[in-house]
Amino acid sequence: MTEIKKMTIVEAINLALHDAMEADPTVLILGEEVGDVQEGGVMGVTKGLSTKYGEDRVKSTPISEQAIIGAAIGAAVGGYKPVAEIMLMNFIAVPMDMIVNHAAKLRFMSGGQTGVPMVIRTMTGSGFSTGGQHSDYLEAWFAHTAGIKVVAPSTPNDAYGLMRAAIDDPDPVLFIENLPSYWTPAPFTKTIVPIGKAKVAREGSDVTIIAHSLMVTHSLAVAEKLAADGISVEVVDLRTISPWDRETVIASVRKTGRAVVVHEAVKQFGIGAEIASVITEELWGTLKGPVQRVGAAYSAVPFSKPLEQAHAPTPDSIGVAVQAALA
Repeated sequence: MTEIKKMTIVEAINLALHDAMEADPTVLILGEEVGDVQEGGVMGVTKGLSTKYGEDRVKSTPISEQAIIGAAIGAAVGGYKPVAEIMLMNFIAVPMDMIVNHAAKLRFMSGGQTGVPMVIRTMTGSGFSTGGQHSDYLEAWFAHTAGIKVVAPSTPNDAYGLMRAAIDDPDPVLFIENLPSYWTPAPFTKTIVPIGKAKVAREGSDVTIIAHSLMVTHSLAVAEKLAADGISVEVVDLRTISPWDRETVIASVRKTGRAVVVHEAVKQFGIGAEIASVITEELWGTLKGPVQRVGAAYSAVPFSKPLEQAHAPTPDSIGVAVQAALA
């Protein structure tokens, strides 16, 4: 029997960075505590890389998000492929001007002559009582900004494959990692995952759930539970939030006739509104009911554990939305 290799998302991203640096000497890493002297980052994602590739290519920086992003943009324009780490997604508000007004716009403002091939790694996710300044999902801010791609893997396979694709992309890519998913081992094969291509994570015929990151895991659990009641749920993992894969999503909803869009970010003005709107525009007259949306409550993520649990979507709240779609 062939043994199935398993890997965590932390290990998969580390391997992707290792392989990219080995293949291309222009790939650099910079961020707070990313070197091995600091144990390879707060979660150990870059562990071992500065020892192998040197501190000139894996640079621990001061605690300054503006310096990290500014240096990464300069390196990208100068011919390198930097991978910049912003430790927690809420901190990305600090260098927002550089990301939105420079990294994302230089190609437009140079008539297509200047690209910014950089990756911004960041992590987020509720469930650890880290409070409102450490746990927000802010993908909608960047999905709204032309010129930057946004990806959010849910499995080690996709974490590896999307990171390799992001590093080789000619434009900036925001790479969102989910903290609660970091250490769950899953079967792994080393493949490149194209940016902009969703995946049907589970086939079904009654209703489609569209999700990304940790919400894919929750949605698959809901689908498994409802299967015992004779309800067939298809789960589409977006993998890339911007540009999102309209073709795969529309094809799935055209088949099932019902859709539920799920994300951990707040429901109000979230990406679910955009996806629900496009589904309605494309499939008006064939839908069997209104598109349902599931997202977090419209507030900062609470520090209190019971309030935090009530804030974020859960398998139970996703199941309620599926039942509403079927009603």
